[in-house]
Amino acid sequence: MDVEKIVDWADELMLAKTGSHLNNLEQVVLTGVWNNQRYREIAEEYHCTEANVKRVAGELYKFLSEELEEKVNKSNLRAAMQRYYIANDAHISNSNHVSYNINLCGEQLNFDETGKKELNSIINQREKIHDRTHIPKYDRLYPHRTEELNTLKHWILNENSAIISVYGLSGMGKTALATQLVDEIAAHFDRLIWYSHRTFPHLNALTTHLTQFLSQGEATEHRSLLDYLRSHRCFIILDDFQETLTPGELVGRYLPEYQNYGKLLQDIGRSPHNSCVLLLSWEQPPEIATLEAENRPCHSLLLSGSIELAQEILQNRGLNDPEQWLELINRYSQNPSWLNIIAATIQDLFNGSVVQFLSYSQLFLGDIELIIRDHYERLSASEKSLLSYLAHQEYISDLSNLPSEPFPSDLNLLATIYSLRKRGFIQKSLDSKHLQLILEPVIKHYSALHGNDKHLERSPVEIKDDQRNS
Repeated sequence: MDVEKIVDWADELMLAKTGSHLNNLEQVVLTGVWNNQRYREIAEEYHCTEANVKRVAGELYKFLSEELEEKVNKSNLRAAMQRYYIANDAHISNSNHVSYNINLCGEQLNFDETGKKELNSIINQREKIHDRTHIPKYDRLYPHRTEELNTLKHWILNENSAIISVYGLSGMGKTALATQLVDEIAAHFDRLIWYSHRTFPHLNALTTHLTQFLSQGEATEHRSLLDYLRSHRCFIILDDFQETLTPGELVGRYLPEYQNYGKLLQDIGRSPHNSCVLLLSWEQPPEIATLEAENRPCHSLLLSGSIELAQEILQNRGLNDPEQWLELINRYSQNPSWLNIIAATIQDLFNGSVVQFLSYSQLFLGDIELIIRDHYERLSASEKSLLSYLAHQEYISDLSNLPSEPFPSDLNLLATIYSLRKRGFIQKSLDSKHLQLILEPVIKHYSALHGNDKHLERSPVEIKDDQRNS
């Protein structure tokens, strides 16, 4: 179904209802919305205000809603029209037809005008194919992710985002948040599937499985993944995205088996369709920032900790001394997984006493060290060196004071900082007049223990003096 057919149909309907054709702006708005353009982009192309585009779009949605007998808006226009086309088949160009003869699964059904809405509902239900086989099971989801959940729902349902990445250190609750999101918005999609990148040895295996699922028995020859994203409204959740990236290098470099993944993501983000791909990752996918800069319908969400969620974890664990909980929560960066581990340790060794646990000055990692190690081993040599240096500083506010080795140029240094930011290892603070780079206590402690460049423990002045005297 192409946009020209939609515009022609809407023009005929407008003429039949009002005696006037669609004007130029109405045609431009309808075309733009169909092609997933933002209102601002449509306004710039037509040289009018964004407010005018929104007004015209609202009038068109109201007009189409009356004819289609369902609420039409920017996010569901394509899906609504596809259902309408299926229901009306060859009679679409003649708005005076009052009966519809549809052959559904071998059964001839006859519907008059009053039964059209029921027919659309039946067809829509039979179209929905959701595979929840690979969705992780959670006994209980914490309720303190309302803001993040609403943000994701808005991006998907209202802005019709093509690609969204939710990234951050393991244990922050990315997968739990995504499962809750699926439960709340699954009904809006014809196809739904959840996969982990760990399952597929290369990109071709991933795309083959996706096209086989989305096609549901249709001929797949000469049809790409993008073709199915256009022909159905799909919600694809892909977990463990970091498994496609090369460990030991700066973030964003794909493994040879996934070398064309970046181009695929760019095509999905730049092409018109009504589907959404949700990527869950330890590290931010490199293409997403580029697509966001182009004002494409793509977004990234860095998932961080929540004090409310952390407090609920400690309460559920039955810890004592609630007046000391905030200090404990901040030591472990509000990370739900880390706090669960530490809370179990406090119960086991200190009978639930947070005060006694905090009386030990050195930060205790325990099993958290195994989790951090998986992240740390993915870092490049320059990232490990920089972390080793930062681990012995309170914070850094002047990048010129950073060591010149092992960074032969300022660009290499900035690339290293940028990569660590995308991995969630370096936080930034804007509390002072200058940007401050800081490490969370757990990352700082681990880096101090495992740093492999001991000379970086000294001050930048000492390092430069040695370099000058050598």
